[in-house]
Amino acid sequence: MQFVDEAIVLSARGHGETGAIIHVLTHEHGHIAAHIAGGASRRIKPYLQAGAHVEVSYRARSADQLGSATIEPVGEGASDLLDDPLALTGLQTACLMTQYCLPEREVHVGAYHALSAIMMILPHPEIWPAVYVQFEAGLLEALGFGLDLSACAVTGERDDLIYVSPRSGRAVSRSAGEAYKDKLLKLPMFMLSSQGGVQTGDIGLGLELTGHFLERNVFHPLNKPLPEVRVRLMQTLSDAGYM
Repeated sequence: MQFVDEAIVLSARGHGETGAIIHVLTHEHGHIAAHIAGGASRRIKPYLQAGAHVEVSYRARSADQLGSATIEPVGEGASDLLDDPLALTGLQTACLMTQYCLPEREVHVGAYHALSAIMMILPHPEIWPAVYVQFEAGLLEALGFGLDLSACAVTGERDDLIYVSPRSGRAVSRSAGEAYKDKLLKLPMFMLSSQGGVQTGDIGLGLELTGHFLERNVFHPLNKPLPEVRVRLMQTLSDAGYM
């Protein structure tokens, strides 16, 4: 198995005295883990930060073996976020949630473009938290657990959708869900339309919604809780007044 592809670095950790194990999301080959010889060096280490755009040359003897790779930087990565701790938390969360959710070596071109898009939005604090919620909804869609917000699951009507069934992931209208509202998840309007705007509390509602299905469908089957970085993002956004 051998290829050259553009990629976004998701994470890196030291391996041995001089190497590193990196996870990247490639454009054409999905989520890949690889060993980087010399990855701890001063020359290479700056290009292994989460969000860095690189060209990766990958080689593995078999699909079951950890491959090796070399990288070349493409652009400046996330250098414009270094003075924005909130945006850096968003970047790290988006990268690690991508790593934790997407199985290795499955092609997800849409996820690559979605991660690229949210990285471009991160310098804009007035909109990126809402885009991040949509990003998580996109991860669910890529894994086959997409939310169906097109019409009410009970009546089929398309108006006044304000709830989501925690079991089916389908929208529920105000009238149909009134009797069960304490058991339903709330649906913020910005998840239905970009014209809906983001109201106070909507980011928290959106993260609770996507978090419920990520936990149930992705992490619970692995006997794992939602990642700590995801919990930290919610706390950081709350402290910043976004929740």
